[in-house]
Amino acid sequence: MRTMTDLDITADEPSPIPAERLTVVPANEASWEDIAAIFGTTDAGRCQCQRFKVAGWIWRDSTQEERTAMLRAQTACGDPDAPATSGLVAYVGDEPAGWVAVEPRTAYPKLRTSRVPWTGRDEDKDDDGVWAVTCFVVRKGHRGRGLTYPLARAAIDFARERGARAIEAYPMTAPPGKVITWGEMHVGARQVFEEAGFKEVGRPTTRRVVMRIDFPGDAGTW
Repeated sequence: MRTMTDLDITADEPSPIPAERLTVVPANEASWEDIAAIFGTTDAGRCQCQRFKVAGWIWRDSTQEERTAMLRAQTACGDPDAPATSGLVAYVGDEPAGWVAVEPRTAYPKLRTSRVPWTGRDEDKDDDGVWAVTCFVVRKGHRGRGLTYPLARAAIDFARERGARAIEAYPMTAPPGKVITWGEMHVGARQVFEEAGFKEVGRPTTRRVVMRIDFPGDAGTW
């Protein structure tokens, strides 16, 4: 049974999204207008998925305009032939509805200095064959409909097709009775990744887990 750890805390339309209405595409195949609509103007719109990328403290050392420009450049939105992009965009019908950030782990400078990925593990921080899922955003009006689940599954295929040897995530867990907010769960919930096939490989804090899938040797190349 799915619980509030789905990340989908509120529900304007609580019914699950039918698979036939859902499409997930690389962000470079989406327009900037669609991506901006998903991020909106609240927490996600202010961060612009730059928490693990900006130097220094995100709000003090960068401006809104800088973060917005960074996201637009990283996604290469509107350029289907771009050699790289930074995430996936989900559509419900023709409406942009969700985002997941997924790139080589080396693309996130702040992961390098965070203890979360490395506690109790012997990992090469310069290994760009390991990819990471770092953020979900679900547009208001589509929350409570399980959209993070297909986004997590799509991130696996996206990374593997582009040559990843493994993919990791750093989700939060929610203790029984603990009220959680959308903001703190932007990294994903354990259950979302567990259902996608990720396995726990570390627990750096009481509420944070490291989860991973290792691909066989025939992973594709971009």
